Order: sequence, then structure tokens, then C-alpha cells
Amino acid sequence: MRDVAIIEAPSVLGLRPTGVEELPEALLGAGLAEGLRAVRAGRVEPPPYLPDRDPETGVLNPGGIAEYSVRLADAVGAVLDDGLFPLVLGGDCSILLGELLALRRRGRHGLLFLDGHTDFYQPEAEPVGEVAAMELAIATGRGPRILTDLEGRRPLVADRDVVALGFRDEAESAVFGVQPLPDELLALDLHTVREIGAAGAARAALDALTGDGGSEGFWVHLDADVLDDAVMPAVDYRLSGGLAWQELDSVLGAAVGDPGARGMSVTIFNPRLDPDGSIALRLVECLVGAFEGRGD
Repeated sequence: MRDVAIIEAPSVLGLRPTGVEELPEALLGAGLAEGLRAVRAGRVEPPPYLPDRDPETGVLNPGGIAEYSVRLADAVGAVLDDGLFPLVLGGDCSILLGELLALRRRGRHGLLFLDGHTDFYQPEAEPVGEVAAMELAIATGRGPRILTDLEGRRPLVADRDVVALGFRDEAESAVFGVQPLPDELLALDLHTVREIGAAGAARAALDALTGDGGSEGFWVHLDADVLDDAVMPAVDYRLSGGLAWQELDSVLGAAVGDPGARGMSVTIFNPRLDPDGSIALRLVECLVGAFEGRGD
């Protein structure tokens, strides 16, 4: 098992404070640190949430997210410098920017993006300006400069170094006029995962992320809504369908077991929608199993 250091990142600057900010406490309370034999590497508190859409950028909390991303990158970087594997517990998906900034400071890295949505909105298409619906676009250099060009390092990750796996929001994206995913980005939607199997999809993703020798490793981003809505209803934006637990077990086991994996984040699970704590326990089981290699 890897030597894991857990960072709490309870930011909802890219979403809204509906309960996602309680994710770290829920997973830690369900035994995640003990199951992983992980150290606790601290908590990065977000600045105050501003509910009004910024008129210049069209997004919520752009300044706060930019500032938070730098501090989160510092925390992730400190864990990497100690030779540990950072596991960041969000929060919403905008925390991805800080994690990728930490890797971008160290060279070229990739991203395995496990999400029920592509999160590739442009500000004018996103109904309320939530960065949690556009963080993949921003990370690849598309969107307001205050977020796309953190520390002058645009893009945080190149299109060719991204694999999006398990998304199923094509119809919704078409309704809102979301910009298309770039051709260089490897897109393995839910239909494709089912066609080739979860293990096959994981292998294709890892081959793409590690195959050309140019990348120095990759980050694993897990949004809980990549799971089937029938087993993961504790998310704010629900979509029918999704990965089964066993499929996610397989993908995560392969991903975190790969030598190229540099860190991982868990986002969007909302404990207020899991009143008996049973989903938190299953998510912890999935995460611990992945690090122990039980899902590969």
C-alpha cells in the first residue's frame, strides 16, 4: 500500500454550501485514515463564499478560487516533497485546480478524470457560473485568465495528457451548448466503458497517460457522481446511470496501483444526503480497496 497523507480541502467556492463541504469529516468518521494507515496532513480552509456571480468573468468566486488554489497547491506540494501520496478530500471539483497547480510546478503531468459530467462548460453556458461545472475546461486553459493562468502556468494540464472516463452527460451538455471536448483528449464515456469493460477502460486510460514517456505522472480525480445514481444518490447534480461499485473498484485499483499515479482527490459526495452513513462507509471501502489492490 502507498504511504498516504490526507489533506482536507472543504471548499465549495465552485458550487454552493449545501453539504459537500462536510465530505472530509464524513469519510474520516467512516474510518478512511485508519483503513489506509494514512497520516493527516492538515486542512486548507477556504475564504468566505460569495454568492453573487462575478460580472467580469461570469463565474462564482473567481478570486477566492484562485487564492485557494495556490494554498492548496502548497499543501499538496509539501506532501509530495515528503515522499507521500496526497489524498485530497473536497469539497467541490474546483479543488482540482490547486492539485494540478502543485504538479504543474514540477513539470508535465496528466489527469485521469473520473466524473459523471465532462465539466467542460464555458462561463456563458453555465446557468449560475459554478466553476465545479467547468474545472476541466479551466485546467486545460479555457476560461477566465484569473483561473486558467495561475502563476503564469497555463495550461495546468495539456489536452493530450487528459483522460475523461465514465461521463454520461452528453444530452445535458447539448441542451446548454457546452463546448465540445478537444480531439486530443481521450474521452471514454460510460457507453465506451461498458463496451470494453471497466478493466479495459482503465488499461486504455493508463496507456494514454503513461505511454509516450513525456509525462512525469498523473493525478486521479474522483467525483462521486461517476457512480450509478442508484448507489450514489448523495450528490447535488444527479444523473441516471453510472458506474457500478465493482466497476469503480476496478478502475481505481488500476489507477492508484500504477507507478505513475502522483495523487488523488475525492469530491462532490454530500453527507447530508446520506443520513445513515451507509454510503460513506461504502465509499471508504472502495477507496481502501483500491489502495490495497483489491479492485485491480
